[in-house]
Amino acid sequence: MKRCFSILLCLGISFSGFGQSYWQQEAHYQMNIDFNTDNHQFDGQQELTYINHSPDTLNKVFYHLYFNAFQPGSMMDIRSRTILDSDKRVGNRISKLNKSEMGIQQILSLKQNGEPLVFTNDGTILDVDLNKSILPGDTVIFSMEFKTQVPLQIRRSGRMNKEGIDYSMSQWYPKLCEYDRDGWHANPYVGREFYGVWGSFDVTIHMDANYTIAATGILQNPDEIGHGYTNVLIDSVPDRLSWNFKAENVHDFVWAADPDYTHDIVVNDKGPDFHLFYQKGEKTKHWEHLGEYMIRTFEYADKHFGKYPYPHYSIIQGGDGGMEYPMATLITGHRSLKSLVGVSVHEAMHSWYHGLLATNEALFAWMDEGFTSYASNRIEYGFFPEDFPGTHGGSYKGYKRIAKSNYEEPLCTHADHFDTNWAYGAASYSKGVVILDQLSHIVGQKVVDRSLKRYFNEWAYKHPNASDFKRIVEKESEIELDWYFEYFVNSTKTIDYGIYEISENNNGTQILLKKGEMPMPVEFDVVLKDGGVSKYYIPTVLMRGEKVVDPVVNILPDWAWTNPYYSVRLKHAASDISEIQLHTSGHIADVEPLNDKVIIPKKWDWNKHKLKLQIIEKKKKKKYKLQKFAKIKKVAL
Repeated sequence: MKRCFSILLCLGISFSGFGQSYWQQEAHYQMNIDFNTDNHQFDGQQELTYINHSPDTLNKVFYHLYFNAFQPGSMMDIRSRTILDSDKRVGNRISKLNKSEMGIQQILSLKQNGEPLVFTNDGTILDVDLNKSILPGDTVIFSMEFKTQVPLQIRRSGRMNKEGIDYSMSQWYPKLCEYDRDGWHANPYVGREFYGVWGSFDVTIHMDANYTIAATGILQNPDEIGHGYTNVLIDSVPDRLSWNFKAENVHDFVWAADPDYTHDIVVNDKGPDFHLFYQKGEKTKHWEHLGEYMIRTFEYADKHFGKYPYPHYSIIQGGDGGMEYPMATLITGHRSLKSLVGVSVHEAMHSWYHGLLATNEALFAWMDEGFTSYASNRIEYGFFPEDFPGTHGGSYKGYKRIAKSNYEEPLCTHADHFDTNWAYGAASYSKGVVILDQLSHIVGQKVVDRSLKRYFNEWAYKHPNASDFKRIVEKESEIELDWYFEYFVNSTKTIDYGIYEISENNNGTQILLKKGEMPMPVEFDVVLKDGGVSKYYIPTVLMRGEKVVDPVVNILPDWAWTNPYYSVRLKHAASDISEIQLHTSGHIADVEPLNDKVIIPKKWDWNKHKLKLQIIEKKKKKKYKLQKFAKIKKVAL
């Protein structure tokens, strides 16, 4: 079992902000990009207005230079070639890039309020010494000139992806690192997720006129551009066009370009409109139906998770799978209808948990990928219920699989530092879904639904962490949840409740339940031979309360987490019971279901024997089977 070293760190609790109101930094980018499609390079000018809302004096700043990861010998290259289960999309491909194929981001000059700065290019991080400290409340302007070569598309970004899209331009510009209540986050890029400063973008891209550009933000000059953005007939088109996009209240900017894009606009009276960019053909025939699914997706999400605030959303063929950005996504487009809808729904839901809530994905990947998967599961289940083993059944299966292995790592592991890609994916996606869905078992589904809406309404346009979400659910439920997050986020301890013994006692029935590593409230049904069902609920003492249950449910005294066993006396005679079933809600990740249910033999002699369940391990493998009910000498409990 692995456990994170600091509960405070893993839950996102910081003493540095005690006694201070919430704050976050602010960044406004103006960029002018002159793109040369002959050599796949561009010259860039960037003016960044940075406002220090923190209570701290800043003596340095840092920038991300993501494209430098696509160079032989980079940290991303070495990580991909040495990790146990390398991402097949990357593998050793970076190591084989020649000089004309690699990514290069070179900073030519950088000034602070007009004065030149000294900086060091350290791979994917630019380390900048300031001439003058940035005091709390100060506004400074950083002026930069840079030159960039776009790499062959390997991971997310680059040129000529596997479906023939010319340019997928994500994480393409020198991007200021975020400074928050926990300090700077200048993480070298090795292939994981992103974290950015809230602000705005004003981006002008000069490019050959035959290209259609899709981007974050709103095109400011559609009548000059055409390309499906306007119905105005343009009489004379120059050799090059200047595309000007603006975006407010975002933390990143993506764009893509291809000469063969079809640009469809799906008008949505309930907002937003959807812009679809794809190469039209037999392999993308299902894109014609995508708009209707997206309208239903956003309608559901607006109702259940919070209102999407931007005027449109773009789905852009490109990249290497599916990746989210503010107001847009890059996805591969040669898909079946179900696959196309599935990836589009998932990436769209990132607009809530990455685009608007903007949690630090490096530290809380499960709060982005997990919450996004939870929301998209609910939506996709409504579209294609036949493909889902219960709304979140696939996520529970994925979590339990790694929980029974030796590879699981705690959710609070930094995204870049998981030992395997499997552990990262299972934690951030599968277990991220489970931690959210399992809350319905603890506090009730209605409370979870209210909490998700309140979480969005209170924390949109901010950078919430696990503690912020936990407090929302605690307020809505009036149940303490420290224990739940400490166990399920900060450790790899598992849930395993079981029926341990059953015996007849004075014309009643005595049940002895056994607890595994992690405490949880327990529900179980007693099914009688006459068809009747008695329902029981045992809160854990750590909750300091219980969820609202149906009046027919019998609420039993709290189970103290220090007690490995819990005894329940039923008024029903053992001979009247046909079966006992734990975890009837289904919203609990009990890793050993074999001891959750007992079907009582019809000819059991209760005068001689009690029932005892035993789980045995076969040849030291994580495969278990249930022994038949063992006949043991009857003893008093």
